[in-house]
Amino acid sequence: MEQHNNHSLDKINSVEKALMVLMVFCEKQPFWGVRELSARLDFNPSTIQRILQTLKAYGFIRQDPGTRKYSLGNIYLSFFRSLQNTYPITQLAMPYMKQLLSRTQETVHLNVIDTDGLSRICISSLESPQELKASQAIGTKAPLYAGATSKGLLAFSSQKFIDRYLEQVKLSQLTKNTITNVKELLSELALIRERGYASSLGETSQGLGALSVPLFTFSGGKALLAGISLAIPEVRFNNYDHRKLCIEELLLVAKEFSVITE
Repeated sequence: MEQHNNHSLDKINSVEKALMVLMVFCEKQPFWGVRELSARLDFNPSTIQRILQTLKAYGFIRQDPGTRKYSLGNIYLSFFRSLQNTYPITQLAMPYMKQLLSRTQETVHLNVIDTDGLSRICISSLESPQELKASQAIGTKAPLYAGATSKGLLAFSSQKFIDRYLEQVKLSQLTKNTITNVKELLSELALIRERGYASSLGETSQGLGALSVPLFTFSGGKALLAGISLAIPEVRFNNYDHRKLCIEELLLVAKEFSVITE
């Protein structure tokens, strides 16, 4: 994060400072100490301490009694549940998510492109009843170039969005299967558009496969709403008949969903 001089800090109110503190808690570094936050944000340690204590009192932050470091509190889980209930796409997609779960017995995820325009975020999930299964918490993010859901959302975005995205990001290798070459990624996106679904195996997590289709609305013109996907353990993903069934069910859902949004 960009450092601030003392003059600019004087213009930041207490609410903005609290939000800046919250925004540094992320998947790559979920735990922070007071001095670490102070150095990262260029805030006085006493200011950081005061903000953290207030956030902790309201459940936004919790503190590990052993390490004394802070992490996000459980209050966000209630926000995600509220998001599920109020986000229109989750309500529209839920019957189809239940249909997929029933017919494939695999974990179903609903993802949208995050507001940063650089990643996808999971906004709804139904977990497989099987003992060996793939899980993903609501709110989980991933870059748009890795994994079936991400690649699917990117592939069916506008060419202008794709071009702008590729100018902004570096294709970092998350696993040995991650695509890190722009030309190869563009070829993959073209293939996804041609066949109507995205596929991946071990691109973000070893041993995990995924299949995904886009959900469009055709009311007032065609627009990408979300991506619906199946997360499948590698052992079942490599079963041709099961993978074929999953693809067929996903394509059916994509077709049925497009009808109700016309």
